[in-house]
Amino acid sequence: MRTILKIIASPFILTLILAVAVLSFLSCVAGAVCVVACVGLSLLAILCLLAGQTTGCIAMFVLAFLVSPFGLPALGGWLVERLYGVKYAAMDFMVS
Repeated sequence: MRTILKIIASPFILTLILAVAVLSFLSCVAGAVCVVACVGLSLLAILCLLAGQTTGCIAMFVLAFLVSPFGLPALGGWLVERLYGVKYAAMDFMVS
């Protein structure tokens, strides 16, 4: 019975391995793009502050925080790490 489950689970594990690799690469690329966007949004927020638009300044700083390495890229990295854990758990199941 256990070998049948392993045979059924093997395509899922292969798909999971490929998905983790692709998502890990995309997470790195998205992180680099988000850093550039964070710098741009921060500069725009400073320009809004100098122009006297405090509402726009606050909105730009909130958006800059969301795309900073502490915002959405951190959440994406956390999700990729959880997928790594699932992948290793599934591989442990295959080995046992």
